[in-house]
Amino acid sequence: MDFGHQTAATDEISSYELERNKPMPSLNHGSIQANLIIELAPFRKKYRLASELSIELSDWPSVPDISIYPKMELDMKNDIISMKEPPLGVIEILSPSQSLSELTTKAAGYFAHGVKSCWIVLPSLSNIYVFSSPDDYAIFRASETLHDEKLDISFPLEEVFK
Repeated sequence: MDFGHQTAATDEISSYELERNKPMPSLNHGSIQANLIIELAPFRKKYRLASELSIELSDWPSVPDISIYPKMELDMKNDIISMKEPPLGVIEILSPSQSLSELTTKAAGYFAHGVKSCWIVLPSLSNIYVFSSPDDYAIFRASETLHDEKLDISFPLEEVFK
């Protein structure tokens, strides 16, 4: 059975990538993103989690894989297409066609625009780097418990990379 396996990036940029200014997610990327949202679910009493939310911070547009905002009510009659306020935290998952340098540069941009915490997920290493500033981070492996002191979030990572 062929599930359309592709491992190499192509030179052609899709409309998805152009619109979001980010690479097309892969199976591992999407699965890890879903798993992280599941693990973050117990923190919904304190935070509003959003997946693939457009953010316009001054002149810097971005679409993090997951955004973490303070708890806010949703207004189903008046949706927000693009947030103008920075989230408290963002999670970026390295895609096969991205470089780590791209994401660390993006993390610095988030901090420059008021984000308090940025996680960079490296699927191939089953690691999450939790940045509390552009130059200060902790590394958490799949066998460990992630601790984000700035957001007061802690959970075991064993299910994230499965």
